[in-house]
This record gives sequence, C-alpha cells and structure tokens, in this order.
Amino acid sequence: MRKSFARRLALIVLLPAAFFGTVVVASPAQAAPTTTQMQSDVVYWTNQNRVKAGCAKVRLDANLARSARNHSAWMVKTGKFSHVGASGSSFVTRAQRAGYTSAKSENIAWGYRTGAEVVSAWMKSPGHRANIVDCTAKAQGVGVSYSANGTPFITQEFGTK
Repeated sequence: MRKSFARRLALIVLLPAAFFGTVVVASPAQAAPTTTQMQSDVVYWTNQNRVKAGCAKVRLDANLARSARNHSAWMVKTGKFSHVGASGSSFVTRAQRAGYTSAKSENIAWGYRTGAEVVSAWMKSPGHRANIVDCTAKAQGVGVSYSANGTPFITQEFGTK
C-alpha cells in the first residue's frame, strides 16, 4: 500500500514537469519527517517486525507515548543521550509519572532520519531487537523530539498491559 501511494505521489509530482519544466523534489535526507510522521512510522515498522517474528502487534498507549515524548524532549534539552533521565529517572519511573503502571522496556536512538531507519537499526542490535520482538509486550509509546539543528531523538517504550 505504501509503495503504490509513493508511486502515485511521484507521478503527481512529475506531471507538472512535463508542462512547466523541471521540478525539484527534496530527498528524505533533505526533508526530515514531521514529529507525528516519524512517531507513526516507528509504530508501523515495529509492528511489521513483531508480526514477522510471530508476535502480535502492540497497540499505541497514550501514557507511554507521553512518557517517551517527555524523555526525547529532555534528551534534546540537556544534550544527553541516556536511558537515565531527569533526576536519575528510569523508563519505569517516567512511565509511572505519565500514568502507565506496567512498563517493560525502552529503546532510544538519535540521528536516524526516518522511522524505517531507526527500527532497522534497532533490529540489528540484540538488546533493542529483544525489546521489539518480546511477545509479552502489549503496548508501545513513541516520542520524537528534534534538536535545534534538526537531529531527531527517538524514545520507544513498551508495556505489558
């Protein structure tokens, strides 16, 4: 479905070139996705990889997403890239503060330009992959925050309820 949509979009973009001359289209490296698009893509690709591994898709949980967004924003604000957050917090304490009581694991990343890229990188890392394909996880939350220079910081949290 995504491929056919991309092809149609490319055709729509290229048709004006036939009538008006050259059309310049930004490449993915030049045009970072919006925060919402990046978060949605991480959720999508995570679930695709879970299904391939024989796990059920995980639902998006608003409280886990709030916790993940807050942690990504904290990393951008402080310039720190760490699972340890504000005041020494862990993903469990951050999730609890956001109203989620069954946090299981967390993945973080920075610098990847698309959701597909970050999930692909996580799948090549044994610890991150284990979090993604842990079939006991039932929910996820994803948060993306961009630094002033456009670098994305991504947090993904999983829970069991």
